[in-house]
Amino acid sequence: MRTVFLEGLLIAVAGAVLAFAANALSPRGLALGRNYFPGDRTRPLTSSGSNRVATVTSRTNAAAVKPDLVAEQVRAEGLRLVDGNQMASLFRDPRCEQGLLIIIDARSDAHYQEGHIPGAYQLDHFYPERYLATTLPACQTAEQILVYCNGGTCDDSLQTAIFLRDAGIPRERLFIYVGGIAEWKEKGLPVEIGARKSGSMLPAK
Repeated sequence: MRTVFLEGLLIAVAGAVLAFAANALSPRGLALGRNYFPGDRTRPLTSSGSNRVATVTSRTNAAAVKPDLVAEQVRAEGLRLVDGNQMASLFRDPRCEQGLLIIIDARSDAHYQEGHIPGAYQLDHFYPERYLATTLPACQTAEQILVYCNGGTCDDSLQTAIFLRDAGIPRERLFIYVGGIAEWKEKGLPVEIGARKSGSMLPAK
């Protein structure tokens, strides 16, 4: 009886070791430190494509955190950044009205409805099927795509840009606004509420 138990234990241990090894070697392996079932959509940030977990910061105080970790990972993915001044200038670019420059909000429905950059499309990478019919064609014809989320250590903008890149959008067109909606609001820039192109704006501060 003891022999059977030991053999079973040995098989279980060997199976676990093989499973972890296969996951680590697979390009589609799971990041073991990542929360795939977010409640408040706060997730650990992995550094430079590894499974090392960086400090997790609540989205409620994301604006107070330097976005260096996200910026580092953006560069590691071969994507580019825009700062707050560049984002404000691009928002006023005539190409926005022509659909040649588009803005994508990478946050959840609730956050988007509460306030987004005017005219921004939505693409929550957790539920892409809800948005692809509208957002993907716009991305395919755009010359430049600006993706943002809450800012700080929030990496939804990065994950959404990676999703678009993997869906066939050339990475040269993808830019990430790391400051996010938190910085946008701090600058006193216009914020649209409700649906895209609703015309309803938050009162200016």
